[in-house]
Amino acid sequence: MILVPGWMWQRGPVSRAVGVGLAAGFFFGAFVLVEAMSWVAAAVVFVVLGLLYGIRVARRMARIWPAAKDMNGVDRAAVVRATRRGEAVGDPRLAPAVVEYAGALRRTAEEDRLGRWVVLLVTALAVALAVYDTAMSTTGETIASWLVVVLLLADLMWWPRRRAVLLARADRAEASARRMTDAG
Repeated sequence: MILVPGWMWQRGPVSRAVGVGLAAGFFFGAFVLVEAMSWVAAAVVFVVLGLLYGIRVARRMARIWPAAKDMNGVDRAAVVRATRRGEAVGDPRLAPAVVEYAGALRRTAEEDRLGRWVVLLVTALAVALAVYDTAMSTTGETIASWLVVVLLLADLMWWPRRRAVLLARADRAEASARRMTDAG
């Protein structure tokens, strides 16, 4: 949910699931294509992971921020945009939604923090697999393995800082929304 940009929130739940699912399916399908050189396998991964991931993200978004379903797309996107940027929302009637969305971001970050050890473990395993593939496998498998290692290392180094910036901005937007609510 933290990675879903504001313009995706403008859409309905099915459209958000399709958008996120298509992106994930394409990404993972491309890896399978590079590694296995099989269009059939890439298509299967595209469809299966795209469906599963799209549905999972849409359900998680609805669970974490249930008030979003009662808002229209333009208002939902405005709340998400203002909160992610750390800005005051222009419309005072949206201030309570900014507070709710900022809380949803914090809850999501806390849930995701528990999975960081899993990412660390998967990264260690991916390095071992990439070393093995370098010595024993085809060029495509080696490239795919090292790309996974690079992406996992980037996630371990980049994402915690980016998440901290996003949460600090959400805190600023929430404080501004609370002031707006108190003044109104």
